[in-house]
Parts: sequence; structure tokens; C-alpha cells
Amino acid sequence: MSAEVVMDGPDKKKQKKRRHVAAIVLARGGSKGIPLKNIRRLAGKPLIAWVLRAAIDSGQFDSVWVSTDHDEIEEVAKQYGAKVHRRSSEVSKDTTSSLETIQEFLQHHPEVDIVGNIQATSPCLHPSDLIKVVDMIQNQGYDSVFAVVRHHLFRWKEVKAGEATVAENFVPARRPRRQDWKGELYENGSFYFATRELLTKGLLQDGKLAYYEMKPEHSVDIDVDIDWPIAEQRVKRYGYFGKNPTVVKLLVCNVDGCLTDGRVYVNQEHELISYSLRDVDGIRMLLDKDVQVRLLSERDISPVLVSNLNLPCLIEGNVSNKKEVVDKWMGKLGLSSWSQVAYMGCSYSDVECLKLAGTCGVPADACTAARMTDSFVCQHGGGNGAIQEFADHIITLMETGR
Repeated sequence: MSAEVVMDGPDKKKQKKRRHVAAIVLARGGSKGIPLKNIRRLAGKPLIAWVLRAAIDSGQFDSVWVSTDHDEIEEVAKQYGAKVHRRSSEVSKDTTSSLETIQEFLQHHPEVDIVGNIQATSPCLHPSDLIKVVDMIQNQGYDSVFAVVRHHLFRWKEVKAGEATVAENFVPARRPRRQDWKGELYENGSFYFATRELLTKGLLQDGKLAYYEMKPEHSVDIDVDIDWPIAEQRVKRYGYFGKNPTVVKLLVCNVDGCLTDGRVYVNQEHELISYSLRDVDGIRMLLDKDVQVRLLSERDISPVLVSNLNLPCLIEGNVSNKKEVVDKWMGKLGLSSWSQVAYMGCSYSDVECLKLAGTCGVPADACTAARMTDSFVCQHGGGNGAIQEFADHIITLMETGR
């Protein structure tokens, strides 16, 4: 980002130093509502990862920070590209305000001129919003900018039992239709930007003040556990999944523990496994989208068992090197990059492929090493609809161009 050039006299030019804009996400370890909620997985990723990705991909910040007092949060923050400010115990209490925590951060970082306080609990934030807000405070002369969302809610005055209430923002005899009423603006908590000058004075919203209206579908705020499943569905539908469009040409899935629950039933003559018809539906959905599907297993699956499974895709057993087999399939399909491959695995032997794949997923009951590969973590376990859930996720990524 270049500095501004300003004129100083008829022949002189001087550089006006660009103000340092820092994004900071406050992520204390001692959340009372949902313990360690900042790194709890939401739609397959730690909650904090969603806003860090949006901030970094916006390209508007000279530095992106997470302020925390917790080792696990620090590890996740660094994994997703943020710097870490280890806050002191004095600003890590239940009663500590966000402003106090930011003020401590500024004491340690004199280079910062503008702070964008981004809430980890707003996972539907998009880079496009941050780009516009930074422009407002960097170039349009605003001292503080905060996020709002428009609601069409009828408010009533709170009264004691037995007293009559009155409407506060409408006339009950002439209730407006939604399309005839602009509604009202409410803070949605996604972000608060302010200059160092305001913050050091103890002011978060002051000076030349402006709001930034976000889309309702992007205004997600998680406070208590009941918000979690609703937020998860909103993120899957409206969240920001990265800069580049998702193109998946091949899904490779481990049979053992993904298609099945990992158990094998044996008798004197043969072995049996079971799978969910929901997962077959998921495979067919991908095939309908021109995504090739291949299944592999480390076990030596008999041709009879393969035939009896009656699956609409190729299965290869006795696989000792999964990457080698995927490379072979990619070659046959003319794929030159793993970015076009989606991979679903659950065991230690899947980790290498999960790290290579452009889109990766694991069942809810996958091993820890597989879950730690930045994969989409399904709510369902292996053999119980995980493949269908991952297929839905892949199709969402492809159709929304994220």
C-alpha cells in the first residue's frame, strides 16, 4: 500500500505517511457462555478462523492480531496467519471491557494508528465489507466506524405488571407493512474501528462517527450455545470461504471409517460391512455435478464384496500408498493440481492427502491428526451420513463461487 503524495508549495512534494491499520480480534480463554468458544469448530473450522481469513484476504490491514491469554487460542491464531498479543492478567478478567484490552494493546504497539476491533463471534464477515470500512476511516475522514444491520421489529415499552404498554416505534392502528417501512439500524457487533487518538482517550465511538450497514445474511452473532446450530447453517450458506473459486473435479474417500463406521462383521465364510444410503445419495449428487468419485481402502476388498456394495463409483482396495493412488487417478482424469481434488479421510494414513487436497473433510469421529488438518469437520460420524454432508459442502462451495 503506497503512501499519499501531497503538494507542499509550488515545486515541493512530500510523502504523507499512510496510517498503520491493525485488525485485532479479542479472544479470551475464559468465556462464560461457551467455554473456549473462540476455537470451537463452526462449519468445520475454529470460530476465530472465519474472521481471520476475511481480515487477511481483504488486504487492508498492515497487521492482523489476536489478543489472548490462552495457549490453545494462540496456536490456532498463528495457524490461520495472525500475530498474537499475549494480554496481561489485568485485562483478562470477566469484568474487563474490550476498550481496556485494546488500550493495553496500543501501549505495546506504538506503530498502530487505527484499530479495527473485529468480533470472533461474527463468522459471516466478508472482506468486501472490511475494504469499504477501511476506506471510510483511512481516506474519507471518519474517526470511528461500526457495523449495523437493519431490522424491522416493532418495539413496545416495558412496563410493570398490570400497567398498559404503548408502542415505541410505530402506531398500532396503522401497522406498516415491511415493504413500506425502512426499519431501524441496530449494532450487530461485527466490528468497531477507531483511531488511536479516540481509543487512548477512552472513546470507542466518537469524533466524526459513521455506521456501516451490513447485509442481514452476513450479520451473525454467537452469544450462547443455542445460537451455534443456526450460525453454522448461516455460515455454510453465506460465509466467506476464500479468495479463489472452488473447482472440484474429483472426490476421493476412504471407505473404512468414512463410508462405513469402521467396523467389519465376519463369519466363517465372508465379511460384511454396512453403509448409509444417505451417503450414496451424496455420491450421486456429486456425479450429477460432473465430479468424479473414487473410494479406496487399505484392506483387501474382495471383488464379490465390491459387487455386492453396488456403489455408483470405482473402489480400489489393498491400497498401501493413498497419495500414489490419487496421483494415478488424477493422471487418468487429466488433473494437474490437487487443488481440484476433494479428499475425505478419517485415519492417520489419510493425513498426507488431507493436507494436499484443495478441499478436505473428515467425519465427526475421525482421529485427532485428521481433524487437525484444517478440514471441514462433519457433524455426522463415518457410516452415518458424513459423505452426504461433505458432498453438500462441496456443492455449496462450487455453486457460490467461494
